[in-house]
Amino acid sequence: MAFLEEIRFKARSLSIFRKLLDDQVVHAFIEMIDANESDTASKIDKYSRFTYLLFQSSENFTEYVWQLIAFDENTYIRKCSNKQIISPMLKQTLEHELKTLQTISQLTSQDIKNEIKYDIFLPEWETNAEYDFNKMYKERINNLFSLGYGIYANYTMFTYSKEKIVPVKYPDSVSLSNLTGYERERKKITDNTIAFIENKPAANTLLYGDAGTGKSSTVKAVVNEFSNRGLRMIEVRKADLLKIPDIIEQLADNPLKFILFIDDLSFLNHNEEIGALKAILEGSVSVRTSNVIIYTTSNRRHLINEKFEDREGSDIHRNETIQEQTSLSDRFGLSVLFTKPDKDKYLQIIHSLIKQYKISNVENIDLLAERYAMERGGRSGRTARQFVESLLST
Repeated sequence: MAFLEEIRFKARSLSIFRKLLDDQVVHAFIEMIDANESDTASKIDKYSRFTYLLFQSSENFTEYVWQLIAFDENTYIRKCSNKQIISPMLKQTLEHELKTLQTISQLTSQDIKNEIKYDIFLPEWETNAEYDFNKMYKERINNLFSLGYGIYANYTMFTYSKEKIVPVKYPDSVSLSNLTGYERERKKITDNTIAFIENKPAANTLLYGDAGTGKSSTVKAVVNEFSNRGLRMIEVRKADLLKIPDIIEQLADNPLKFILFIDDLSFLNHNEEIGALKAILEGSVSVRTSNVIIYTTSNRRHLINEKFEDREGSDIHRNETIQEQTSLSDRFGLSVLFTKPDKDKYLQIIHSLIKQYKISNVENIDLLAERYAMERGGRSGRTARQFVESLLST
């Protein structure tokens, strides 16, 4: 009992990794080893509650605690991220706390059962005696600029919702190898992204053109392709464009690279969001940072919906007004056009997808594919994929 009490005191003394105490499994563990608990029924209840919570995520307590450590956002890892000098005291504290957490994580179910002293079946959890948290954490710090920390270490894609960056738990897993056609267009995006990752000059990018040609899929596939090199994506809705400077400020000290992705962007008229986006694309002092780039998709080259009455309006300097309305797209350093495929390219995509899906013995495939496209308003990469997927259900 004295040993468990010492463990409990050490857990309560955590400073760098103090947020781990808020985790429900760790909290249940500390409650379970309470030295002041003398009632056997209560001990059994706390033991069972701990195992219940642990089993929701893992059967191995050592692995569970390590995952908490690996993804924890704390003072030490932020200093490493910003390449600040780490004091000897902070290093000593880190090593001590990692040793404490390792000891906690390797307590076995039998260690606790010995204190209960009652002959009843209680489930057991696994531990890993060979884990060396100090060594493992040093390795993680060495790979900080590709793995990241906090939520960015555990997820690749995010959304901005209610003024918070929120991870996407079930992101689109599309890969570049899954996409067919538009190789020249995708190479431009890929080359620009690689330059961004490698801290070379890279441009904010506009992917524009016909619907269903794979603009959004290209961006997501590129993120999936280079996530292991420290690339992440945050999708920003048009309604949150004014919040982009705040998002960039939140990411400024992060070691990873971020694509702010604005999908299907267009404006009905000139408004403050346009001015804000222009300032961001021009790299105003308040939003300039090297680890954030903007990728935008749109069905139109000029993002502002221009009407004939706008050209015939009452503005004295009409030409200047028109230029102002159409100049937003010119702020993107790279613009890539995605057009609907012609017949040959459409059928090329069809046959490539058929091979990818391993479909065989379909007669008159070209005729069926053309008919399918005509019934759905024309050829596109999306139509091609939908047609091939429809063959799987027949």
